[in-house]
Amino acid sequence: MTGRLNSAQPYALGVFRIVVGLLFLCHGAGKLFGVLGGADGQGGTVSAGTWPGWYAAVIELVGGSLVLLGLGTRIAAFIASGAMAYAYFKVHQPGALWPIQNGGEGAALYCWAMFLLIFTGSGALGLDQFLGKRGASTASKADAKSAPVAA
Repeated sequence: MTGRLNSAQPYALGVFRIVVGLLFLCHGAGKLFGVLGGADGQGGTVSAGTWPGWYAAVIELVGGSLVLLGLGTRIAAFIASGAMAYAYFKVHQPGALWPIQNGGEGAALYCWAMFLLIFTGSGALGLDQFLGKRGASTASKADAKSAPVAA
């Protein structure tokens, strides 16, 4: 049973990454474009260039998209995790100590979910894996062509 669970681990990680990335990008899309309830829950958007809301929304949209696709996952997750740590400590934590009290549960969960992806990578089903395999097979073919032939 453990062997089956271990063999499914990359796929479970890939699905986790896809779901986290999709939900994260939805936050950014809502804040930037007013979709899915927008920044205020009523279709509003954040003003372009405002600190920190607009920048956070861009990080959420772009970072969430990259994480969803599994493209540059570790770097995108690193930036997203840092943005959510900033959001928690600068926006939510001054209101109360515990996330349940200060409305910072989402920021804390996204921070730790993205932090996990920094160390695990994209798992299965990501473009990182696809491009890595494709690049490796292309490199090995090129090496085979350039190898000297024994006489």
